Amino acid sequence: MNLHVIDAGNFKLDGGAMFGVVPKTLWSKKIPADDLNLCSWKMRCLLIEDGNRLTLIDTGMGNKQSEKWLGYYFRHGEGDLIPSIREKGFHENQITDVILSHLHFDHAGGAVQWIDHKDILELTFPNARYWTHSDHWKWATNPNDREAATFLKENIMPLKEHGALYFTDANQNDLPPNIEFLMADGHTEKMLMPLINTGNQKVLFIADTIPSHAHIHIPWVMGYDVRPLETMKEKKLILDRCVQEKWLLYFDHDPFYEVCQIEETEKGYRPLNEGTLHQHLIQ
Repeated sequence: MNLHVIDAGNFKLDGGAMFGVVPKTLWSKKIPADDLNLCSWKMRCLLIEDGNRLTLIDTGMGNKQSEKWLGYYFRHGEGDLIPSIREKGFHENQITDVILSHLHFDHAGGAVQWIDHKDILELTFPNARYWTHSDHWKWATNPNDREAATFLKENIMPLKEHGALYFTDANQNDLPPNIEFLMADGHTEKMLMPLINTGNQKVLFIADTIPSHAHIHIPWVMGYDVRPLETMKEKKLILDRCVQEKWLLYFDHDPFYEVCQIEETEKGYRPLNEGTLHQHLIQ
């Protein structure tokens, strides 16, 4: 098995929204903000090469939205989903599986793209199965008022219309190998957190339960979470397993670090050996 970091670019979100009730005097020491109180965040995906399966976890926000819409999120950086995949020596038509941790626009937007001058929506990865949890699909396609603006129909409905939608809880015989699916309900309903077993190391794609190293402290929870108290419980359980089982945490939004290990101290959990995925896997 080989793991490849895929860079789908950067975007900006309000620091207060990303850290909830945590004062700026604290979080800004870890993640700087600009004059508009916006912080730059990575959209980091993961490509898993395992036998005859080539599995992509998450797709970033894509580029099919209007310039005005993209301007709200200040998309920037050199990263781009398809060029990043090709830089690793692969083509989008080779992708066999796309795991969507959840269907918020910054994770699922790259799953679908326009063709023919924005007349037709097609799958970015035409030969892939697209995976989510059935309860999350129901949640996203009948959204609550709080999340409605982040579950965009053009990002997700074509998955079903093209017959490419698969559910991790219903189509288990077709799932990619060597991946266990943990779930969380704090950020959104039934978010997937794929745990990849390379044979030598377990890597947890933690998704938005812990989007960056700055969110490891248990009370540091995003304002976007629909059930923040549940997020805190989930973080405690996950971080305890990271310590006990020596998992690597893979961050989807951290602007500085791809992965870290976790240690428990008298003051709580803290990141350890932050760095790149490659650095850890070659040790």
